Amino acid sequence: MRLLVVNWQDRENPQAGGAEIHLHEIFGRLAQRGHHVTLLCGGWPGCEARTVLDGIHVHRVGTRYTFPLHARRAWATHYRTGYDLIVEDINKVPLFTPRWGGPPVVGIIPHLFGGTAFQELPAPVAAIVWMAERPIPWVYRRTPFQVISRSTADDLAARGVPREAIEVIYCGIDAVGYTPAPAARAERPVFAYLGRLKKYKRVDLIIRAFASLPADAATLEIAGAGDHRPALEQLVASLDLTGRVRFLGRISEEEKRALLRRAWCLMLTSPKEGWGITNLEAAASGTPVIASDSPGIRESVRHGETGFLVRHGDVPALAAEMQRLVADRGLVERLGVAARTFAETFTWDRTADETEAHLKRVLERGH
Repeated sequence: MRLLVVNWQDRENPQAGGAEIHLHEIFGRLAQRGHHVTLLCGGWPGCEARTVLDGIHVHRVGTRYTFPLHARRAWATHYRTGYDLIVEDINKVPLFTPRWGGPPVVGIIPHLFGGTAFQELPAPVAAIVWMAERPIPWVYRRTPFQVISRSTADDLAARGVPREAIEVIYCGIDAVGYTPAPAARAERPVFAYLGRLKKYKRVDLIIRAFASLPADAATLEIAGAGDHRPALEQLVASLDLTGRVRFLGRISEEEKRALLRRAWCLMLTSPKEGWGITNLEAAASGTPVIASDSPGIRESVRHGETGFLVRHGDVPALAAEMQRLVADRGLVERLGVAARTFAETFTWDRTADETEAHLKRVLERGH
């Protein structure tokens, strides 16, 4: 197959996150299997306009803010012919590729923002994001979709997309790179957050819950970068937690694995995620998770088996589960063993297999 993948970013972009990892893990494997894959995406100041990543031919146009203005022109100039499918990864504002007049389109959706956009962005910008998602059911009315969780499938169906047009294909995990190392577990309890520091991620809930633990009970390590870090640092200072909370900044893959192995628990308190891939990375590392019982997230944590789910925004409940782990290292280890077993059922090869099969079915129906 000759596939033109359209996404706002590639994995080398400084703003890249889970959506870009997901894209490269799948389509890098399809490129290795002999499919021709081109990625049309946005760039950033000083980046190369063209490169090859994971066997994918990457063409960068515009920036994070101007990509929509450049993407269709680049398609019309360079890629209008010669492709079997356009695969649009809709993880920000949709580009409405079915209106480009090209080959059939397949939409990949990690999750839709909906009302959560108003928790992160200024109201006028959030309104634009919210309004941009509204036309999806009719602009993409003949488009088959791939989503990464039942929660996202339910969201799409509730918006008017036929359920039979939605294929749920779960994410994978690198169960070879992420492995348990019991000897690496910290002697003293360590709670960890790993991800972007954005307002909508609600890392403040973790900090507030952590503040209720006894002063000498544990430490909290926060890894990641984002524009909400100053506000979180201010919160830490206001709660007199400066000596107990560490901000690690952006960390390498090696440092990430070390963090997940030494932590007693990973925390994730977003109101909505496509899946929560860091939950599975922690699970593969033999580390339990405490998370909000939110769409997407609830599918990557088995309550009472690989970690605990609490009602989103319930700080006392978060604190209670944290205290539960602090008081029982044996529970941490038992949950970690079950988490590793759970994580081993998810592989990127399986995700790539299911994606490849779905794209081929779309082509067969189209022909």
